[in-house]
Amino acid sequence: MRKRLIGEPQPEAPPMPATWLRLDELAEVEISSEDAAWPVESALLPSAGGGWRASLPGRQTIRLIFAQPQRLQRIFLRFVEPACQRTQEYLLRWSGDGGQTFHDIVRQQWNFDPHGASTQTEQHQVELAAVVVLELIITPDIANPQAIASLAEMRLA
Repeated sequence: MRKRLIGEPQPEAPPMPATWLRLDELAEVEISSEDAAWPVESALLPSAGGGWRASLPGRQTIRLIFAQPQRLQRIFLRFVEPACQRTQEYLLRWSGDGGQTFHDIVRQQWNFDPHGASTQTEQHQVELAAVVVLELIITPDIANPQAIASLAEMRLA
């Protein structure tokens, strides 16, 4: 029997590497900006490092363009903000026609607080049969246009 105390923090579901898509083999990535010390590969590839950061403030886009349409069932995202309080919003959307039309998967806000909630982890269960383009649009702080966007991890299965 498994048990836990009510209110006990739940452990994050560990990524299951065997099921994640090899994005370096399947997709081309477009980004609106990138800090050279925090390249996008660091967020998209399992062994690449500590995540991606934008080089410019404000809203940023990470766009995955698949060579062949992909079936997606799970999208894992992890954001980390240990230093400042802010309200981030992200939009995850997909296209099956090469970017002519997009369909929203989720639009979500999260309040980061360095004294409490400094990590946002999301696992979106989806059933998408033929994804050609997947976009993640990040507004790092809805109240501060000078905030810098970041993404610790993104995995697809």
